[in-house]
Amino acid sequence: MSDNWNYSQINSNLFLITLDQKIEGFREFISSWLYHHESITFLVDPGPKSSIERLKKVLEIIGVNKLDYILLTHVHIDHAGGTGKLLKYFPEAKVSCHPKGVKHLINPAELWKSSLKVLGKIAEAYEEFIPVPEHNIFFQEVIKKEEHVIEAIETPGHAPHHISYLFNQYLFAGEVAGVQQTLPNRIYLRPATPPKFKLETSLSSLEKVIAKNPKVICYGHYGINKEASKFLLLSQKQLTLWTEVIKEALAKGEENLEKIVFERLLKEDKLFSNFHYLKEDIKKRERYFINNSIKGIKEYLKEKLVKASG
Repeated sequence: MSDNWNYSQINSNLFLITLDQKIEGFREFISSWLYHHESITFLVDPGPKSSIERLKKVLEIIGVNKLDYILLTHVHIDHAGGTGKLLKYFPEAKVSCHPKGVKHLINPAELWKSSLKVLGKIAEAYEEFIPVPEHNIFFQEVIKKEEHVIEAIETPGHAPHHISYLFNQYLFAGEVAGVQQTLPNRIYLRPATPPKFKLETSLSSLEKVIAKNPKVICYGHYGINKEASKFLLLSQKQLTLWTEVIKEALAKGEENLEKIVFERLLKEDKLFSNFHYLKEDIKKRERYFINNSIKGIKEYLKEKLVKASG
């Protein structure tokens, strides 16, 4: 097996496919989820275009020769960038996408330009989108195939077009519940709150999925957690804490705000404080995305202040 892709069989039908990238620290970071059954096969988030050849090899090893559905939690490049290329191997697959994201799949030029602006060299490493044929794309709140039912739940917050998928006991969560890393005897958790973030929207989305009482969370970043209700609630508390900490820091001025907030959260957020136990290359990756999450919350709070004063 190559040193930059692998997979884990969770049970007889569910597989976690790890899409490691040729970027420092971008390992055990992107999850693609496969459910493979004789009467239904679907893939959640195929990842960026850079991963598709390796993903296809994993699917061959597992014995997948047909995909019924490709379920996109959102159209960001690290989740959906490879969809068009994957369809060249599985042209019959139907692509589930929120209606707000469809235009970006059909004509990804604007999304590619935005990805380059925000992510720079990371976007270049992920590689440019390939358009998705419109006839492959659909959206249904309930997807049924024989005895199988997949529920598509609109969960805006990380992105306005974000969807989580509930299938049996599994919640394919994308980034509605943030980013996790499983470590020996501990879990690292942080919010995924890039601009434009709205606290009320994110909390409401978490309420929606909590009400469904899933047993297992399948994260977009990264892996699986079998205490779904507990960690969805912890994600809510974490969002509220981060917002309070950033609000207090912002009241004192923006100079060194990211550094001040980061150091305070390491002391006050028990799950986030497990950052200390991450490998050095993963810490470097996380610092980039942590700053982006802080920025999203900061901009939300500043916008709220402007509205209050206006």
